[in-house]
Amino acid sequence: MRNNSDNHYASLLDVHESIDTTQPKKRWKRLAAFIGPAYLVSVGYMDPGNWATDLQGGSKFGYKLIWVLLMSNLMALLLQSLAARLGIVRRRDLAQANREAYPKSINLILYVLAEIAIAATDLAEVLGMAIGLHLLTGIPILWGVLITVLDTFLLLILQRLGMRKMEAFIVMLIAIIGISFLIEIIFAQPNFHEIARGFVPTIPNSEALYISIGIIGATVMPHNLYLHSALVQTRKITRDEPSIRRAIRFNIFDSAIALNLAFFVNAAILILAAAVFFKTGRTDVAEIKEAHKMLEPMLGTSLAPILFAVALIAAGQSSTVTGTLAGQIVMEGYLRLRINPWLRRVITRLLAIIPAVIVILIYGENELDDLLVFSQVILSIQLGFAIIPLIHFVSDKEKMGVFVIPLYVKILAWLVTFVLLALNLKMVFEQSIEYLQSSHNNVSNFFVIAGLVVLVSLLATVLLFPFIRRRMEKPITIHAQNTGFKKIDVPAFKRIAVALDFGAHDSKILSFAIAQGNPNTTFILIHVVESVSAQMLGEGSADYESLTDQEQLDLYVAQIKENGFNAIAQLGFERRTKEIVRIVKEQSADLLVMGAHGHTGFKDWLYGETINNVRHELKIPVLLINV
Repeated sequence: MRNNSDNHYASLLDVHESIDTTQPKKRWKRLAAFIGPAYLVSVGYMDPGNWATDLQGGSKFGYKLIWVLLMSNLMALLLQSLAARLGIVRRRDLAQANREAYPKSINLILYVLAEIAIAATDLAEVLGMAIGLHLLTGIPILWGVLITVLDTFLLLILQRLGMRKMEAFIVMLIAIIGISFLIEIIFAQPNFHEIARGFVPTIPNSEALYISIGIIGATVMPHNLYLHSALVQTRKITRDEPSIRRAIRFNIFDSAIALNLAFFVNAAILILAAAVFFKTGRTDVAEIKEAHKMLEPMLGTSLAPILFAVALIAAGQSSTVTGTLAGQIVMEGYLRLRINPWLRRVITRLLAIIPAVIVILIYGENELDDLLVFSQVILSIQLGFAIIPLIHFVSDKEKMGVFVIPLYVKILAWLVTFVLLALNLKMVFEQSIEYLQSSHNNVSNFFVIAGLVVLVSLLATVLLFPFIRRRMEKPITIHAQNTGFKKIDVPAFKRIAVALDFGAHDSKILSFAIAQGNPNTTFILIHVVESVSAQMLGEGSADYESLTDQEQLDLYVAQIKENGFNAIAQLGFERRTKEIVRIVKEQSADLLVMGAHGHTGFKDWLYGETINNVRHELKIPVLLINV
């Protein structure tokens, strides 16, 4: 966990500017250096949630809703390019920009809504993975849901390998999905004339509207806007106008390729359902499991259902990586809170697993596809809370400078936003009115009406606030002039605590500690005994390790005094973190010096946790020495 100033709290700090785009001289090599972020974003546009909405749309209405896929893909391309522009120009992700622009109360609500959207996304991925495993191996879906906990560590492995290898892994999964559906389409032999007619806009009935909104929610996903604005910052670029313009142009190119691949996958699913089920009168086939079962007899090959299941697993696995990254971005951006990636992953996955398990236990496996569609509708409802601030930010000439979006792009972006909001609000109000007319429970009716009022009020606030109060912080321009320091107060430490482990680096730690003091400083040398006796008896421990550790600490004190400094020894017992904090507080130290061990794996987790826990328990400065 870490707290930094607004200007230095980089998005995805571990991989921030980790890929240098300034070195390649040839144009194609420079373009290749930018390729990648949009592919991580694109997997969110072909996750298992899309499958449910695309299957229902194709089986119930044939090719008539293909135009919805095309429209949502064009919307996605526009919005993702705006998110990339925000990250490239301002070096802020969407969550960080929101934190700067809106009041704390609004930001808290936006954070909660973003977390709900990510949980809904992860729910779709959990269900897709579980259904895919069930279709491929026959294991119960409930077991498959529980098995998805294991992939929580996949992201950690990929992050250790680096950003480029993570992007390559995602591209490989996208290729598996694309090839699988290309073969499926060849088997299905759809009518291409009817497919062409499907690009003419039409909404047959209210059920088609519900599925269309679900398709839009599954395609234009709010967490992807947070994700893209952060991922583009993994590229290091020169901060001059030509370089920034080139980065924007290359990222639009990257987005166009990646999102068109996602459109092909979504269209292939809908076309497959239309060609195989709608055309044979099986408009009731709206579930992934049922579609899988019907593919073999209708297409006449056993390969079709296998490819279907493999593609489903690949879609779920690829999306689970990007969902975790989005969760990390949202938490760090809104709350300035950074936690261990494995813990963040476990929390995100549990928030998805719990509702899935509850639905399976109460209603059985037959309701899972409806749950998938519902998760996508939730995403669609939350789109406005991500899109509206994004358009405000990239339209702000004061912040964006010469990179502010043109007027025609601004008009188009607001038009897309109002279309999405109109569709979403229409669906929400129709569903609410239908519920209120059939319900006789005054309490639940009150909460439904109150929820509608809060939804509309919050949308209005997010929309109007930037107009009312354009800036809540000092202007940030692309080439801002440095104002320098007003005044620098150099602290004089009177009591410096030094945590030692009696290793080879103690002399280095002590040297840095002494450098922070002066002749009047008292150095408090701390060592924690962690023997079995110390854990059981605490300060009453008198075993060999406790006695020798006290002697070693006294020797250090004597050597420091010989060099003309004041020093005292303080031995702690049992728990390292607890004892260091206790001694520092009891001795009224005003600075703590510790060694930061360069371990990996378990030791990195162990020592890293010790340092973090100590820092967050103390209110004094902590100086970490890399050893």
